[in-house]
Amino acid sequence: MKYLITGITGFAGSHLAEYLLAHGDGEVHGILRWRSRTEHIDHVKDRLGLHICDIRDATAMRELVADLRPDRIYHLAAQSFVPMSWVAPAETLTTNILGQNNLFEAVRAAGVDCRIQLAGSSEEYGMVLPEETPIKESNPLRPLSPYGVSKVAQDTMGYQYHRSYGMYIVRTRAFNHTGPRRGDVFATSTFARQIAEIEAGKRDPVILTGNLAAIRDFTDVRDTVVAYHLSLEKAESGEVYNISSGKGWRIGAMLDLLLGMSKAKVEVKQDPGRMRPSDVELLVGDPAKFERQTGWHRKYTFEQTMADLLDYWRQRV
Repeated sequence: MKYLITGITGFAGSHLAEYLLAHGDGEVHGILRWRSRTEHIDHVKDRLGLHICDIRDATAMRELVADLRPDRIYHLAAQSFVPMSWVAPAETLTTNILGQNNLFEAVRAAGVDCRIQLAGSSEEYGMVLPEETPIKESNPLRPLSPYGVSKVAQDTMGYQYHRSYGMYIVRTRAFNHTGPRRGDVFATSTFARQIAEIEAGKRDPVILTGNLAAIRDFTDVRDTVVAYHLSLEKAESGEVYNISSGKGWRIGAMLDLLLGMSKAKVEVKQDPGRMRPSDVELLVGDPAKFERQTGWHRKYTFEQTMADLLDYWRQRV
């Protein structure tokens, strides 16, 4: 078995690589760009097959897929930071949509019989009405950011290639996932890092925040990557599945949880620069369809995830 992870050096990609090395039954390969930072995978780098390739380069993708001929592809590579998609919408759309198209066309050109998992996002749902929660996969898609638009395009492209060419493609819509290694531009991680820096005396005791009223559904990344693996072993090709906890956390309550794990006395201050032109206020997913299909269950409580994330930053600041 040959597993291929696009975006292997990233947050979810690195955790998935670890999981496949421990529980898979074959070689684990990954795509990275020449300038990618590798600290998340340095501890397992000697056990991985790493390939320098930009998913936006159609020729390079065709050569890689034809040479490697993977059995399983986990497509995680993307411009995944929602606020950045407002700053660089064209780059977000190009990377996420054309990059995926290059992958699909590379598989078709090589005639590779493989299974592909698409890492979609709850941001595809966008504007959700309170009576529509917990959100089922059949809910209307009303994206509110260029990133959300790009993920809707990836999602529907996956369905189209499955129907048009019979490709084995499973679409997953992961709700917010977090844990150790989460980039500090994301809410859970930026709060944890700020608290750790305050505890270490490296910053003033002020926590800068964005929108604290939004409600999100959080899953531990270590549970999410198990779901990614199960999606290609037990889920149905052509189908779409939510990966979520089914419980909503107000961002302000998540911050209170983290602050309760610290003895630091801090002031919470909203930073206008962290506010978005339009924000998704409510995202709580219904994971029942995926759980029934695969038997997936979550191992980590949100409280444990936050404790591990805070400890992660304490070790680094």
